[in-house]
Order: sequence, then C-alpha cells, then structure tokens
Amino acid sequence: MSGERPIPQARESAHEVRLHAARWMQRRQLWDWSEEDQAELDRWLAQSPSHHVAYMRVMAVWNRTERLTALRGAPATDETGAPRRGWSLVLRSAAAIALVSALGLGGYRYFQVQHQTTWTTPVGGHEILTLGDGSKIELNTNTVLRVSADQRSAWLDRGEAYFQIRHDGAHPFSVTAAGKRVVDIGTKFLVRRDTGELEVALVEGKARIEPAKPRDKAARSAILTRGDVALATGDSLSIVKVPQARLLRELSWRQDLLVFDNARLADVAAELNRYNREQLVVDPSVADLKIVASIPTNGIQAFKRVARDFLGLRVEERGRDIVIAR
Repeated sequence: MSGERPIPQARESAHEVRLHAARWMQRRQLWDWSEEDQAELDRWLAQSPSHHVAYMRVMAVWNRTERLTALRGAPATDETGAPRRGWSLVLRSAAAIALVSALGLGGYRYFQVQHQTTWTTPVGGHEILTLGDGSKIELNTNTVLRVSADQRSAWLDRGEAYFQIRHDGAHPFSVTAAGKRVVDIGTKFLVRRDTGELEVALVEGKARIEPAKPRDKAARSAILTRGDVALATGDSLSIVKVPQARLLRELSWRQDLLVFDNARLADVAAELNRYNREQLVVDPSVADLKIVASIPTNGIQAFKRVARDFLGLRVEERGRDIVIAR
C-alpha cells in the first residue's frame, strides 16, 4: 500500500501522538482505504485514550479545512476543465497537519482538559487505581482526583492520595494541588490537601515540588528526598526530615487503620472525623490529653470506649455529634 502509515510507539510524546493521528487522517482521506487499514487504525485508537483524543481533534481540524475550501467557491480546474480534486485534497491534508502541529501543546492541553477521568471516594472510602504503565494511586477518604487522558498528570482537588509511580524521565508524572505541582523523579509519595494547606511526604525516591504556575516567582521550589515532609501554604514552603516510622504511621490508613503515638486527643478525634459521618467533639478541657492507640478508620465506637473506660471521660451523644468531656 502507498502512503505513510503511522508507527505505534511504546511510549509516545504528545507531539508524536498528534503527528500519528494526522498521518492516519491523511491516509484515510488521500489513499485507498481498506478494511485492514480500518482494523489497524482501530487498534491504534484502542492503545490509549490520548490516541483517540488526538484523532478526534485532527478530524475536527480537517472538517474545518474542508468547510474553508468550500467557502472559496468553485474548485480550480485542469486543462480538460475537470476539477483538480487531488490537488485540493493534498492542500487540505497539508493544512490539517500544519494546523495540528501549530496547535502545539497548548491546543492539546485544552482538549485534554475535556478528557480527564475523575475519581472520588466517599467519607470512609478507599480506592486503588492502577495506571497503564503499572503505576498505582491509592485514594483515601473523601478524596477527589482527576487524571489526564495520557495518565501522566493528576490534580488532587480534595483529600489525600498515595502515589507509587513508575518513573519515566521522558514523560514525568506530576500532581497539582493547592497551587503547587509535585513532579516525580522515581517516587513513592503521599499528597494530602486540606483547606489552604498542602502536605507532601516522600516515602521513597525523589520528587520536585514547585509552583503550579511557572511565572509565580515568589513561591519556592525544592527537591524532596526520602523522609522529607513539605508543608505549603500560599507562597510559603517548609521542609522537615522525619523518621521512617512516622511516615509509616501516616500511611496506616492503607490498611484501614489509624496509628497514634503520644497524640493529642483533639488531633485523634479530628483524624477519625475524616473517615466517619458521626463526628467527635472534644471539649477544650481534655483536648491536650495524650494517647497511644491503633484505631480502625471506622472506629468511632472503639474511640468512645477508650475515652470512657480507660480515660474516665464523659461521652455524650447529641445527634450525629459525640461529645467527649470531663
């Protein structure tokens, strides 16, 4: 068969995907199109959502080009008076490819926004996502995460997620949350977004934390290594090194367990409240009591027994609120 056929890549860049999509469109419009060609195109489209997105965008560009050609009036003719159809198609194909290339990453990102997958977990929920390259993302309670069509960008809109990313230097994985971007450098890391605050904990490997907007010169960037915990609020960024045992405690929710070591009663209650519809209300008079405990994420009743039987506190239920006081 004549004509240039797109060659599938093991890992294509966004630019390569766009070019392959444009070549498929060119072949379909200019050359003989067989059932074999259609089957091969279908296989290429099925390889990745980004292939389908790119092809649909090229099709839209082609259709616009055809409409522009029609608006120009009657087509040019050859010496016999017949329309020069082949030349017109070549021009439209070249225009389509040029337009796709000219759109660049900006156009692709715009279209990509329309083709994200959103994952949510309810209060007390726990979800494990496996990406096409084997990377895994675990979503904690009450979390909203969006993943791009090419599965190399994610946005944490709410909650907490643990990322185990298979590193690809040519296509780094990034997570954007609360005005910051975390870029994988071969990493296992935890990202937690609370109101106005972002926490990133490096369990293994390296990652870069930087402003989500490159022009934000006031915000700091930093390379995080194993044991680093970064706290970001607005333009401020602080990094502390913590023991591995603390990181493991912070990840205990992956086993549906919360582990506390000499933690304030108020902090224990606040963490449990993230996982339960019933809410603990700790009176200020007992907020600073310290406890060591391992409590299931759904362990509101267990916490009530600890407070009443071991700490000698008063437990009172008021609708969905459980008040702990002296």
